[in-house]
Amino acid sequence: MLGTSKLAIWIITGLFAVSTVFYNLFILLSSLSHYQHTKQWSPSETIVVALSGANLVHQLICYLWMTMDKIDTECLIPSLPYSLLLVLVSGCKFAVVWYVSFLTFYYSTKLVHTPNRCYTLVHAIILQHVTLGVILIPLCAFGVCVPTLVLFQSEITHNKTLVNQDCGIKTPETFAAKVYEVMALLLADVLPGLLMIKCCISISVHLATHLRRMKASTNGARRPKLGSQLRVIRMALSLVTVFLVFLVVDLYVNYQIAVYHENAIMLTFLFTSIFTTVTPMVLIHGKTSFWKSFLHEFNTGVDEYPCLLCLKVPEQKVERRSPAKIRN
Repeated sequence: MLGTSKLAIWIITGLFAVSTVFYNLFILLSSLSHYQHTKQWSPSETIVVALSGANLVHQLICYLWMTMDKIDTECLIPSLPYSLLLVLVSGCKFAVVWYVSFLTFYYSTKLVHTPNRCYTLVHAIILQHVTLGVILIPLCAFGVCVPTLVLFQSEITHNKTLVNQDCGIKTPETFAAKVYEVMALLLADVLPGLLMIKCCISISVHLATHLRRMKASTNGARRPKLGSQLRVIRMALSLVTVFLVFLVVDLYVNYQIAVYHENAIMLTFLFTSIFTTVTPMVLIHGKTSFWKSFLHEFNTGVDEYPCLLCLKVPEQKVERRSPAKIRN
């Protein structure tokens, strides 16, 4: 059923691939530009840079496999290159999901200030070892995904009547392989999903408590404000919402593949491509400094070529009101 739509899925994924590359490159270049000026990255910036890099690598390898599968309709290419690409795609997807979860968890420990010593200790550990965590995530990802090359059996066929059969697909046939598939799905999707749900609850409770206290302190005379915290809260909750939608869809597609043996792996790639596009959009929208730095770099480049001055974009300036105006 899904095999006849492979061309449409390939085209739509290509469109999202372009968007993924654009937004993630934008974040990487903006972060590198910021690093050149400050010579340091905050923990959140380190995680965001790693997430953007994983998004780019996943998207490029994913679309390479889809293109090879679309061109090689009779699976003439040996199965090993396909299998290696699928392992790389699975590892990058694992890393992307855990980077998003790690970033949300960092925001949760940063925002939620409680007398709980565990939260304080975890936040201190993240601040000290964020680079180590960023490195360990992809190592664990590929450590989890590599056994598919040994445990799973290939279903490649050269029968021309099955032109829609994907090449290099490996499915679990033994009991050990099926147990491994369930464990890998729990580690790659369910466990980070539970962590993000926990972070969402903590941030929501923190927001409700903070607003209630501020409203009580002002007696309702003024609307309570959170300042810069509100932007981070919106960004964190938006990440959780996007991830939960992706998680439900991804679990359903994996269920169709595992139980009913549907030829739907390209749908998994499509939904992951959508996720790797929407996630940087949320991060860019949540950090307005990205847009300001992008416009500044763009205008700097245009200034070097007089013939392109018509493309210069006016940068917005924030008007600072004097204390007297604020009191009025």
